[in-house]
Amino acid sequence: MGVGFLSAGDVRKGMTFEMDGKVMVIVDFQHVKPGKGAAFVRAKIKNVISGSIVEQTFNPSDKFELAVIERKDMQYLYSDGGLCYFMDPESYEQVPLNESQVENARYFIKENTNATIHFFKGNAFLVEPPNFVELEITECEPGIAGNTATNATKPATLETGLTLNVPMFVNLGDVIRIDTREGGEYMSRV
Repeated sequence: MGVGFLSAGDVRKGMTFEMDGKVMVIVDFQHVKPGKGAAFVRAKIKNVISGSIVEQTFNPSDKFELAVIERKDMQYLYSDGGLCYFMDPESYEQVPLNESQVENARYFIKENTNATIHFFKGNAFLVEPPNFVELEITECEPGIAGNTATNATKPATLETGLTLNVPMFVNLGDVIRIDTREGGEYMSRV
């Protein structure tokens, strides 16, 4: 049963494929057309299991087998001893993941909230938080009343430990909406 093939000339960020028996994801890439010689693709690829990133050069005609990644919505339960526990809401099965596998997603998920877990051949390797989350500010300088300038910012720490810049009018205890896709960006007060 074929799962499809990826041609190096058709790469896009986020594509997953098998190379040398390992599952890789395209982190970044660039099509290079030198003045002399054949065109090629220069890509940063990440081993989804180990997390290591390497630069690789491909010919546009190189082909790789696409990796079939299963995505499952699971509930984040708690962290204990360097492990984060997620539960499948259908089977109630708990999956422990190392903090290194959860990476920065842990700054965007609270206990009892959902995240998307990526699996390859039954092994979890990536936690994807929702695109937008609402978190409470637990540490920041007092807000300045009337200062609604959005270009003036101050650092704030959220209930998950994430620190990001927020507008000056935001206060301690405020709940804010964050876009998680670019590493956490303030959107609005809730």
